Amino acid sequence: MEKKIVKDILFLSQVSKPASQEDLYLARDLQDTLLANRDTCVGLAANMIGVQKRVIIFNLGLVPVVMFNPVLLSFEGSYEAEEGCLSLVGVRSTKRYETIRLAYRDSKWQEQTITLTGFPAQICQHELDHLEGRII
Repeated sequence: MEKKIVKDILFLSQVSKPASQEDLYLARDLQDTLLANRDTCVGLAANMIGVQKRVIIFNLGLVPVVMFNPVLLSFEGSYEAEEGCLSLVGVRSTKRYETIRLAYRDSKWQEQTITLTGFPAQICQHELDHLEGRII
C-alpha cells in the first residue's frame, strides 16, 4: 500500500532498528510508494514511510531491489555528489563512493551479497544514510 512520505526531521534523525521476518510486508509498502513517486524518486528507506526498521528499496534496472538489514562491507573511490530527497527540499552536497559491497537479506529472508557501482551505489548509500539517521 502506498504510504505518505515522512518529512519530520526529528523522526528521520533516529537510527532504525533491525528488521525481522515480521517486517516482510514492508517490501510491498515500499515498492508501492516508490512506484507512486517514480517521477521524482529512485529509492526509499522504511523510515521515510514512518517505520523505523532497517529496510530499503531502490531501482536497479527494471526491478526494484529490497534489502532487509543491509550492511556495508566495503567501499572505494570517493567523490562529491549532489543529491535531493523526497523528505527534504532542495539539493545538497555529500560524499559518496563509486563502488560498494553489501550484505543483506532479501524478500525471502535469504542472505545475499551484492557489489554496486555508479548511480545504483549512490542511491543505495543515500538510503543507508537514512537507516543511520543521517540526513544529507
